[in-house]
Amino acid sequence: MDEATALGQIEDLVDAAGDDAAIVGGLAITTDMLHERTDFPEGTTKYTAGWRAVGASLSDLAAMGASATAAVAVYAVPSFVQAELEAFIGGATDVCESVGGSYVGGDLDTHREFTVATTAVGCVDEPVYRSGARSGDGVYVSGSLGRSAAALELFRGGAVERANELFRFNPRVPIGRQFTPVASAMIDSSDGLARSLHQLANASDCGFAVDRATIPVDPIVHEVASSEEAIEEYGLFFGEDFELVFTAPEEHALDGERVDGVPITRIGTATEASVTIDGEPLPDRGYTHGGG
Repeated sequence: MDEATALGQIEDLVDAAGDDAAIVGGLAITTDMLHERTDFPEGTTKYTAGWRAVGASLSDLAAMGASATAAVAVYAVPSFVQAELEAFIGGATDVCESVGGSYVGGDLDTHREFTVATTAVGCVDEPVYRSGARSGDGVYVSGSLGRSAAALELFRGGAVERANELFRFNPRVPIGRQFTPVASAMIDSSDGLARSLHQLANASDCGFAVDRATIPVDPIVHEVASSEEAIEEYGLFFGEDFELVFTAPEEHALDGERVDGVPITRIGTATEASVTIDGEPLPDRGYTHGGG
């Protein structure tokens, strides 16, 4: 099975599956696994790896409108190096503290490939699911897209310091919390904007009409991309930027709002069916875990 088929099977078997995090009572809980081969390019520091791995789970909490209470990680490497372990814990601790949470430990193991499994827990009274979008809702995205793709280009080119900075994204927990009262559906963009829109559309039984000119592609993408086609690829399909993609009823005009300095951009409108960009079908294509 491919990843999408496997996820569909899990959703059929586990009632609580299918969203960015599971809701148990007033708790949101989520888990992720990252591997050196597919998730940490050569030049990624262990500090960045700790930040990015734990941040991925914190982003799932953000997509449910949850706070960030705590996170743990399993750290597996071929052999332990004190400085690397300390750096990893430093990154994990700092990203948790950046959103008001705590890094509280985890487990160690040996493995042939550097691998990290993370779990994050938060609190939420009224979670935002993927299934609430309705025709006529505005479609919004936080921040900008394409930074992770640009970071990979920089890693390949040897600009590892700048690449590491781009890889240390800020989980959008404050944005998720602020818009929970008005958002009708929400997801994070880890799989790319296009696939995230298709996932929201499938869960909500609706469609989306997106305006290409409004897609907030990060300026760094224009610096490193080799063509206009590459710019669009990085902004729409690459993924791993961990922004929030959400919908809200038309009466809530959120375009241009900022949360902690992060802009909110309206990119389109929910429709009755199909996901389009400038009137043409938007392919359901994006990041595939384990395959890049």
